[in-house]
Amino acid sequence: MLPGKKFLESNTFSRENRTVIVADAISWLQEQKENKNIKEGSFLASMPDISEFPTWTLEEWKTWFINTAKLVMEVTPDEGVALFYQSDIKKDGIWIDKSFLIQKAAEEVGLNLLWHKVVCRLQPGYTSFGRPAYTHILAFSKNIRLLDHQKSTADVIPDLGDKTWERGMGLTTCLMLANFIKENTPSKTLYQLFCGEGAMLAMANEKGLNAVGVERTLKRAKKAFHLEVYYDKEKKKFAFKKDIYQKEEKGT
Repeated sequence: MLPGKKFLESNTFSRENRTVIVADAISWLQEQKENKNIKEGSFLASMPDISEFPTWTLEEWKTWFINTAKLVMEVTPDEGVALFYQSDIKKDGIWIDKSFLIQKAAEEVGLNLLWHKVVCRLQPGYTSFGRPAYTHILAFSKNIRLLDHQKSTADVIPDLGDKTWERGMGLTTCLMLANFIKENTPSKTLYQLFCGEGAMLAMANEKGLNAVGVERTLKRAKKAFHLEVYYDKEKKKFAFKKDIYQKEEKGT
């Protein structure tokens, strides 16, 4: 469960079913590809947008984005799925469709699109400014095929669910993805790149999957390691265990 020997020598948090590696996700991925470390599992990535690369041109960022998506797909085992959670951006009056860029990468690598869903960031009918009101989720695989229509899920997810920070994944989305991996792949482990504060890792554990996260920022990595979720029977939805999260917020 601990691929990437070079990175285990640095800041790594590990317990029975969760590992969070403090590292640059691209460097970690390249090591996995070179050493063929990943034998089973599925991947989830949310690549940064151009705002995090202030010195780059739009074309430079697009090239990086496509190449990173290709790298994720190349490392994903043939019997696993490569998942992408991405929000489009608007740059200088131009709409940048990240799902299009990811599908360009898939064509080059030879992975097939299993589905393309959207998650509403705002209620339908409301106007958003700066960023679209929805987020893409795309699933790709080399060998997995979704032939059982009884396992189909909604293409439009109307609510993100609870999240710990503005750029975090909502628990409704996390639950859908964890269930999808469990029900449609032989994967025992979810690998999440740019894992942020760990909502997806926590949900993966809750649903019986091992979870490995890679996060460059130490503070977020520590939160990702400690974060836990539970099912709130009164509200009939998953929520964060606030005592654990708030304890980590205080650095104790």
